[in-house]
This record gives sequence, C-alpha cells and structure tokens, in this order.
Amino acid sequence: MYAEWGIGLFRNLRINIFIFYLLTVVTFLALLYYIVLFLGVKSFILLGAIFLALVILAAVFIAKLAVDPLEKYVNNLQDLSKETLHELNLPISTITTNTQMMKKNLADTKALKRIERIESACTMLQQRYNELDYLIKMQTQKVEKEEFFLDEVVKERVLFLQKIYPQIEFRLSLSECKLSLDKIGLLKVLDNLIDNGVKYSGNSKKIDIKVEESTLVIRDYGIGMDEVELLTIFDRYYQANSDMQGFGIGLTMVKRFCDENKIELLLDSSPNEGTTIILKFKQDN
Repeated sequence: MYAEWGIGLFRNLRINIFIFYLLTVVTFLALLYYIVLFLGVKSFILLGAIFLALVILAAVFIAKLAVDPLEKYVNNLQDLSKETLHELNLPISTITTNTQMMKKNLADTKALKRIERIESACTMLQQRYNELDYLIKMQTQKVEKEEFFLDEVVKERVLFLQKIYPQIEFRLSLSECKLSLDKIGLLKVLDNLIDNGVKYSGNSKKIDIKVEESTLVIRDYGIGMDEVELLTIFDRYYQANSDMQGFGIGLTMVKRFCDENKIELLLDSSPNEGTTIILKFKQDN
C-alpha cells in the first residue's frame, strides 16, 4: 500500500512541479514585458531586483511544493517502521521464553534439535529486529562508533551461522584486529557476505574466512561470476542466480557501508572457481 502510494505521490509531484515551473516562467516573462513596455521602466538594476524577488518567491513555493509531500511520506514510513518494530518485540520474546521452557522438559534428541532450530530462527528474527531499530535510529541521530576486535566478531558470527548452515565447513584464520567502527552495520555486512558465500558455494561446501593486518577476506569455492556479472554485482536487486532466495540488495548495502566508512572493497571471481571478497579497514577507523 505504501509503495503504490509512494509511486503515485512522486508521479503527481513531478507533474505539479513541472506545471508550476512552466507557469512561473510564463508569468515572469509576462511581468517583465508589462514592466518594460507599459510602465516604461528602463533601469536594469530595478528590473534585476524585481526579477530576483520573483525568482526567490517562486523558489520558496517550489521548495514547499516538493518537500511537504516527501516529509509526510517519510514520516508515515517512520511511523509504520516504529509500529512494526513494537509489534515484533512481543512474539519474539514469547517464542524465546517458551522454547527455553520446552527444552527443560524434553529428552528426545530429535525434538531438542527441532527446538534448537526454532531458537536459531528466533535469534535471526531478533537480529532483524535490532537492524530495523538501528536503521530507524540512523534516520534521527548520528551513528556512534565503538571499539571492538574484528576477529572476535567474526568468530561469534560464524559460531552462530554454523548452527543455521551445518553443512558448510567454515575454515577460519583469525589474527587480532582492533577497529573503531559502526559495529551493528559491520555485523550486517558480515552476515550478507557470508550468506552470499553459502548461497553460491555450490557443491564445495567450504568457505574460508581470514582476518590479518586490518584485512578481512571471505572466499567461497562455488559457482563464481564472469566479468559481465562483476560489473553489475553491486546494482540494487541484481542476483547472479534468479532461483536463489532474497531480493538482491545485500551487496548494495555492503558497498554503501564500505563507502561511508572508507573501507576498501575488492572482489575477485571466476566461473566455477568461486568468489573472493576483501575488505581493507583503515587503521584510523
């Protein structure tokens, strides 16, 4: 509903601004013609002053015409996000509490594994909740950096993702690396990169993750990409394989985060040989 309303809003906004701009130009020309021809004003300074005043007045109206609907649209989206965030909190807490209680009374191994999968899925929902909260806060306040060790964060994420992808062999080589960065944003980057590695790992089922000298390297040995795909891989909604789940926005988010935080992002890939993604962090981050 909001998407359709947003499309209609921008279309009507373009039409309104075009009509207003056209009418404004015609009005300016008519006024200048009237002032020069009928009032006999010949002073270029006076004409310039009148013209400047009219331009400023028109700019104020155009700005109001453009900004007011956008401000209303953004406010509605923010309200919807906050309401959704609030509504998500209760079911997540309920699922978490009840699965913990059920585990205490279960002895069956298969049932326990099912409960653990539910817990993992709930943890993922909690992370999406945290990310949504993070994105909402980004709109209203500046994201603060915090100090942490990249190698520890990578290890924690892999331990969690291993439960979700038990068929994948994560081979880690982690050296100590201290960063000062937006930690939640980096966690989103890690999840997207590792998730992509899993999706496109093919039959290899192996992913190498290395942290060394302020550099993060994530390599899979899957289907890979050719040079044409590499040129479009960061485009929004692009997917190398249309059969894969998701909306193809993960790498776009990764690139935006890297650009905003001055992280050098390198990508190397070959068909049927796999893909390597390298993130080089600056020491002053």
